[in-house]
Amino acid sequence: MNIKYSDLINQTFYFPQEEFKLNKDNLYFHNIDLMSLVEKYGTPLKFTYLPKITENINKAKNLFRVAMEKNKYKANYYYCYCTKSSHFSYVLNEAFKNDIHIETSSAFDVNIVEKLLKSGKINKDTYVLCNGFKRAQYIDNIAQLINDGHDKTIPIIDNYEELDLLQAQVTKKFKIGIRIASEEEPKFEFYTSRLGIGYKNIVPFYKKQIAENKGVELKMLHFFINTGIRDTSYYWNELLKCLKVYIALKKECPTLDSLNIGGGFPIKNSLAFEYDYQYMVDEIINQIKTACADAEVDVPHIFTEFGSFTVGESGGAIYEILYQKQQNDREKWNMIDSSFITTLPDSWAINKKFIMLPINRWNDTYERILLGGLTCDSDDYYNSEQNLNAIYLPKYNKDKPLYIGFFNTGAYQDTIGGFGGIHHCLIPQPRHILIDRDENGILATELFSEQQTAEDVLNILGYNDKAE
Repeated sequence: MNIKYSDLINQTFYFPQEEFKLNKDNLYFHNIDLMSLVEKYGTPLKFTYLPKITENINKAKNLFRVAMEKNKYKANYYYCYCTKSSHFSYVLNEAFKNDIHIETSSAFDVNIVEKLLKSGKINKDTYVLCNGFKRAQYIDNIAQLINDGHDKTIPIIDNYEELDLLQAQVTKKFKIGIRIASEEEPKFEFYTSRLGIGYKNIVPFYKKQIAENKGVELKMLHFFINTGIRDTSYYWNELLKCLKVYIALKKECPTLDSLNIGGGFPIKNSLAFEYDYQYMVDEIINQIKTACADAEVDVPHIFTEFGSFTVGESGGAIYEILYQKQQNDREKWNMIDSSFITTLPDSWAINKKFIMLPINRWNDTYERILLGGLTCDSDDYYNSEQNLNAIYLPKYNKDKPLYIGFFNTGAYQDTIGGFGGIHHCLIPQPRHILIDRDENGILATELFSEQQTAEDVLNILGYNDKAE
């Protein structure tokens, strides 16, 4: 009995879904005809669907608004975009249409902030939270931003020396935060995060270096769990410990009025993905309010720093299956026209799974295969879909081209892979397009970058004489 690929998906998952549907045997993503993109731009192809960025920002804002109203929570919520997920201008230009704030991680981030201020994308009312371990240039850039009058710049103190380094550069009183060094999940190789200051040391640090310091004002406590915001005993236990520190610090420091709970909302990595966002936000707000009420202190303003959640679900990559190699009785390798190490480095480095679906031929019969990249590295492969423990695709047919898409790839992949640089085995950077809609919902595509050429690569490697 021949079973179509579409039958396999319908038997395994609820399908169609919000962002995926079929038109005959072709896949549509947010009502975008992906085969039309292939026909216009070719493959390999990366794309960014900009409206999804705005959609997710407003989704999170609404989640916190609903939770605060439900719990009668008398403080404000501030959404910050964590730039390290994607620094590209098209991402930040879209994100800052939505009255949000920004979190930085390194010196050059502050240069981006200056560009955004100059262009009017952000203004003096935009919070700039400066996280990360701060080397000299980062300190200098933060100080310059504050000295130039951006009073809502809040450096988050990561270690005991940073406050003195900042005060040596900043010429006026400024606001600061402190990052908690959270204790990691038991499966980690280390017990405590390398970032921030230990739970037990924060109040003593405040008393020693901040309480009598006329040059600074402590406004924020920062808390982040590396495994993200998940409904686990580990997460709730760490949140409770954080609240104990916040309450103890608040009783010593009247100016403390904000709690930054970091990022960590998961993004969809499978057609079987389930996550109750509203429940999680409701419970976080409830626990914060309850702890503060019990201790008779005011509830804090809540800041979040969503990066992957902001941009991850906007991105995708499309490849063509070039050839099939039968390597033994059981294993068939479908070779793509690019490299996973180059274009989806998280799939190689941390075995991250993305949603992978064929773009066309959904009404053909299917087979179990492995996916291989073009490099000569044995690790350049993608071996399983998140919930099937195998990859199934329409059967290879050299006379019927097959295209596949990887979805929700918008966070980290281009920055980790090194956009426009030198890639493993000199596999070129793919063409990248931006997809947007106008006020009438009409779709428009724009070429952001062409595929790298041999000349681009040779210039970087120093083979082309600049004098020629």
